[in-house]
Formats: sequence, structure tokens, C-alpha cells
Amino acid sequence: MRRTRPATVTAALTAALTAALTPALRLAVVVATVLSVALPSATAATPRASLTEIENDVMCVVCHESLAVASSPQADSERAYIRLLIAQGQTKPQIENALVAQYGPSVLALPPAHGFNLTVYIVPPLILAIGIVTLVITLPRWRRRSRAASQTPLSAGPELDPGDARRLDEDLARDS
Repeated sequence: MRRTRPATVTAALTAALTAALTPALRLAVVVATVLSVALPSATAATPRASLTEIENDVMCVVCHESLAVASSPQADSERAYIRLLIAQGQTKPQIENALVAQYGPSVLALPPAHGFNLTVYIVPPLILAIGIVTLVITLPRWRRRSRAASQTPLSAGPELDPGDARRLDEDLARDS
């Protein structure tokens, strides 16, 4: 259980520390506090790359499998190159750019989102949206037609020819 100090004790300690510190020391405390708050956020903005994170986004250029599952000598070579870049402190985007420079754009599991490759990212959602719009428009029409068809009485069909009626009666009499 955490013990809390009364507000008066905390206020008294703060007042005593403030009075005891010289202006230069106060400035140093403020700068240290600001840096301690700012530095972790700066390091959090550029996280260290990991091999497992990059392996899932990169392909083996020989066997065309994800580097995470590839077991060819080329895949081992790519992993060693990635480890080297990680040891140099490069970030994930920097490592991916270095891999593209070394092996070409086919090393990336996802194509870059520019030029003709942009169609890979635009066409599937577009087809899905067109399909949804088509269903939204056609389903109510189909339901109206089925309701209208269920409300109209069924007709007995066209009248039989007297000759056909006679033959049907004869066939039914024979079977019974």
C-alpha cells in the first residue's frame, strides 16, 4: 500500500527546497527535468529495428517466400545483412531501403505504393465498394419482386386441349 504525504508537508518541503536552491541550481534542475522528459520520447519515436519484425516484411529473392520461413542460402545471406544493418543502428525504413538498393524492389513483401503498384492498394477496396453498392441497390428490388410475387394468386396455368385432357385421364385410369 502506498503512503501519501499530507499536502501541507509536501508544500513545506517544496518551499524549503526552493528557498535553498540558488538560481543557477534551479536552472540546472529545470533543464534536467525537461531533458529527462524529452529524451525518452525522442528515443521512443525511433525504435530499434528487430530481425523478426523485418523478416515478415521482406522476401527471399531466390525462393520468393517470406524471409521468416525461407531456408535457402540466399535467405541466410539476407538475414546476415539485416543483422549487420541492425548492429549499425539503422531503423526499419533505412534497412528496407538498403535491402531494395542491394537486392531490388522484389525483396519487399508489399510493393511500394506509387506508380502502377498503387492499383494493388486501390482496386480491391474499389471492387468491394462497388459490390456493396450493387447489393444495396439490388437487394431491395429483389425483395419487392418476391413480395409482389407472393401476394399475387397462382394461376392454374393454360387450359388443356380436350384431346390432351382425354389422354391424361386415360393414362391416370391405367395407372390406378
